[in-house]
Amino acid sequence: MKIAILADTLDNQNAGIHIYTTSLIKELLKRNDGHEYILVRQKKDDELSHIKQIAIPNSSLPIGFASLRLFFIIPYILRKQKVDVVFEPAHFGPFNLPKRIKRVTFIHDLTPIILPEYHRWHSQILQRIFLKRILKNTHLIFTNSKNTRKDLEQHYPFTKGKNKILLLGKDNRFQPNKNKDVVHNFGIELPYFLSVGTIEPRKNLVRLLKAYTIFMNETNKPYNLVFAGGLGWKTENFKKELAIHPYRDHIKILGYIKEEELPIVYSHASALIYPSLYEGFGLPVLEALACGTDVICSNTSSLPEVGGTVAHYCNPQSVDEIKEKMIKISQFSVPEQKINSQKNVEQAQLFSWKKHVDSFMNNIEMLITN
Repeated sequence: MKIAILADTLDNQNAGIHIYTTSLIKELLKRNDGHEYILVRQKKDDELSHIKQIAIPNSSLPIGFASLRLFFIIPYILRKQKVDVVFEPAHFGPFNLPKRIKRVTFIHDLTPIILPEYHRWHSQILQRIFLKRILKNTHLIFTNSKNTRKDLEQHYPFTKGKNKILLLGKDNRFQPNKNKDVVHNFGIELPYFLSVGTIEPRKNLVRLLKAYTIFMNETNKPYNLVFAGGLGWKTENFKKELAIHPYRDHIKILGYIKEEELPIVYSHASALIYPSLYEGFGLPVLEALACGTDVICSNTSSLPEVGGTVAHYCNPQSVDEIKEKMIKISQFSVPEQKINSQKNVEQAQLFSWKKHVDSFMNNIEMLITN
C-alpha cells in the first residue's frame, strides 16, 4: 500500500500538529510493515532521507500560488504517484482527488468553529468555508479524544460512523530527569511553576498571571513562573498584564526551547499549570506527567481524559481556583511529592505512540480492504 502524508506542518510550525506529525512519522518508520510512505512537504529533510519526500515549495508570490499548490499541484502529484491513501494531519484537506484514492484526515480540535474569537479572522473563515466539504469527502476521520469526537458529531452529525478516536502518545524522552545544568543555563531559579505552549488567548494565561500575583501575595513563598513557548496571536492583553506585573522579576519567558531540553524543564517544575479554556487533547499535560511532574489543569474539554485521577483540576474561569491549586502544590511534603511523581508517571504510561500508530494503521488497512 502506498500512503502519502501531507506534511507541511513539519516545515511551517513548531507547535502541536508539528509534534504530532513528527511523532507519527517516526513511529511509522519503526514498523517495517512493507507499506510505502511518501511525505509531501515544502522542503526535504536530510534526516529523513530513508523515506521518500516530495518537496513542493510554497510561496506568497505570485499571489494565489498557495491556493494553486493546495488545490491543483499537490492533487496532481498524488495522482501521478498512484497513491492508495492520502492522510492530512492538519485537517485542511486533502482536496481534488479521484474516488479511488482514500482520504483520511485528523481533527485535533474544532476551536476555529467553537471558539472563533480566539483565532485570527482568516483561520475562522477558511474553516467555515472548507471544513464541512472536507469532512463530507473524507473516507475516514481520526479524532484525538472522546471530547473532540463529541464536538465533531455535534457540529457535523454526518461524521458519525466514519470517525475513530486515536489518543495521542508521548516521546520516550519525556521521563524524570534531574540534571539541573539546563535549568541553570536558562537562568531559572527553583522552585518554579511552569507553563508550556504557544502564548495565545485560548491558553488563558492572563488569568494565570493574576492567580500568580495572588499566590505570591498570600503565601510570600519564593516561587518563580516560567513560560516555555512562542508568542502566538492576539497576545496584547498578555503583554500588558506581564508589563505591569508586580512580580515581573520572578517571571521568565523562554520562548521555544529545544526538544531535548524540555523534559528537564518539566522535571524540575513544582507543577505544570495548564488552565486552557479548551483543548482537543493537551500534550503538555501528558508530557509533564511522564516526567513525574504535578499538573494543574482545567476541568473542561479533553483534559480530564489525559490527566485521569492524578491531575489537580480547576475551573479555568476562576482565578481563585487556579491560585488555590498553586497553594496546594506548594504545601506538599517531600514524601508526598515522591508519591505523586510515581502516580503521574503511571498515568502517562497509559499513552504511547506505538498504540496510536498500531490503531492508525489497522484502521487504514481496514479502509482499503473493505
